Amino acid sequence: MPIDSEATIPAVSAPRSASSAPPPLRNAAHCSSCGLRHFCMPQGLSTHDTARLETVINTARMVKRGEVLFRPGDNFDALYAIRSGSMKTTLTSANGREQVMGLHLGGDTIGLEAFDNGHQVCQAAALEDSSVCVIPQKQFERACRENASIQRRLSQIMSAELVRKSAQILILGTLRADERVATLLLDVSARLHRRGYANDEFNLRLTRHDMGSLLGITLETVSRTLSRFQANGLIETRGKLIQIRDFNRLLAV
Repeated sequence: MPIDSEATIPAVSAPRSASSAPPPLRNAAHCSSCGLRHFCMPQGLSTHDTARLETVINTARMVKRGEVLFRPGDNFDALYAIRSGSMKTTLTSANGREQVMGLHLGGDTIGLEAFDNGHQVCQAAALEDSSVCVIPQKQFERACRENASIQRRLSQIMSAELVRKSAQILILGTLRADERVATLLLDVSARLHRRGYANDEFNLRLTRHDMGSLLGITLETVSRTLSRFQANGLIETRGKLIQIRDFNRLLAV
């Protein structure tokens, strides 16, 4: 059961694809030429409406590995669409413990929680050198009011995020530890496949600790589970490189 059931590059990079190095900073995001536009842009926009949306999404920003894009309490002045690379969102408890809340991949939009009270709720940090399209909040809301397709796309994105969070709750509440790890690997594979990348081999950018935090299990459990999967011929691991060798048996975990 994939974590992301919406047809929506993860905390991963795919070595068989073209270079995924983030593009240089530029003044315009050029949605019409972006290979991931079908993940974040409304379908069926006219040339005029596409050009207008490009004036709203006016900047592509570089985010270096480990750099924080926004923190809890930051004013909500923009949404961000990941153009290349991957990011994680986290919350920190009162005792200082960090909880990974989600993986965010190329084509995903982040910062949606801030619609609630005008401030960011989570921290978003780059798992690798990435780039994001900056979507100024006020101009985007105005575009939504003026164009039903853009408003509908925002509703779809927010609905998909609710589905993803519901699936995450189901995973944490009902699956065994080995099922959780298998589900994460299959989810990453499926998301890569939808983006045109090889789905049987990828570099998993999450640390084992981050994987455990996301899945509600310990780092040691993650490591033991991956080692067992490898010993049983389900996967092959070499550092961050994950190769899925037997999809059917991984599905059956």
